[in-house]
Amino acid sequence: MPDEPRSLRTADVARESGYSVQQVRDLERLGVIPPAARGANGYRSYLPAHVRALRAYRGLASAAGPVVARRLLATLRTASVADAAAAISEVHVGLARERDEALRAQAALSAIEAEAGTDSMTITQLAAALGVRPSTLRFWEQEGLVVPERVTSLRARRYGQAAIREARVVAALRSSGYGIPAVREVVATLHRLEGVTAARRILDRRLDQIAARSVALLRAGADLAAVVEPTPPSEHVT
Repeated sequence: MPDEPRSLRTADVARESGYSVQQVRDLERLGVIPPAARGANGYRSYLPAHVRALRAYRGLASAAGPVVARRLLATLRTASVADAAAAISEVHVGLARERDEALRAQAALSAIEAEAGTDSMTITQLAAALGVRPSTLRFWEQEGLVVPERVTSLRARRYGQAAIREARVVAALRSSGYGIPAVREVVATLHRLEGVTAARRILDRRLDQIAARSVALLRAGADLAAVVEPTPPSEHVT
């Protein structure tokens, strides 16, 4: 006959999961872990499975954010093994996609030097060079990110070397997921000849963050597997 699973107090779960007592209660309320059993005295009684679920949540939250992590934990507890494994794989794929985008953005910054000899471009030419639509350039113009020269009576847009350089930086950061306010701040530094360097620093930090999130997800692997395929009652958390 298998051993009965050991009962854990809230303080035990907090210590073994790395969360505070209040955080354990909050995460239970949010559905990150199943409801604890209640004794006759009203005190919560947890199981090792609760600790594993909290550890799994920590890794998922670090990798994909708390909202996605809460949704995934709920899915993993009820899905088939195949569906649960696919859901976890999607998080890995998402991180790989973010890394590829950041690397492409770095390559785009390197292309700025290649544009040094270009006198000017039309909106169509610049859009093609950046791999964006002309409407995207118009939107950036509205946001004050890339300001073209207007050279004809039809107000056709032409972009000089400075504007092309700015557009390269904007495209690099936007493709890597940065919002308009952050991009606007970097573009402002271009006028102090620091823009490309600042953009490279931002992308380097982003790659470091993606690496840290990937490692957090890897560390959570065993606990995620335990949520997908619960361990026998006789096994304890280590």
